[in-house]
Amino acid sequence: MTTHPLTNNNIKQRLIKKVQEAVLDKWVNDPHRMDKRLLALIFLAHSSDVLENAFAPLLDDQYDLAMKRVRQLLELEPEGESMKANANELLWAVVAAFTK
Repeated sequence: MTTHPLTNNNIKQRLIKKVQEAVLDKWVNDPHRMDKRLLALIFLAHSSDVLENAFAPLLDDQYDLAMKRVRQLLELEPEGESMKANANELLWAVVAAFTK
């Protein structure tokens, strides 16, 4: 259900493509090496329950891989991640708030 109508669908499509690429083509398997804005976008999209919609156009294998990688991110312990070297503590505090 659309709660906020779009005036420019191109921006939405670019964001969806960025999220898809982040978990498929540009996957680095280390959240501390990921672009922080993309990482935050993935967590916020999941919390907003729109991430599955972003992956819906993917092929079945791509969809499964994307969801597997998102689950890996969701299974991280934000408090432990925030204590790692060069971690963005504020990002992980927000992740903790949104995933509880």
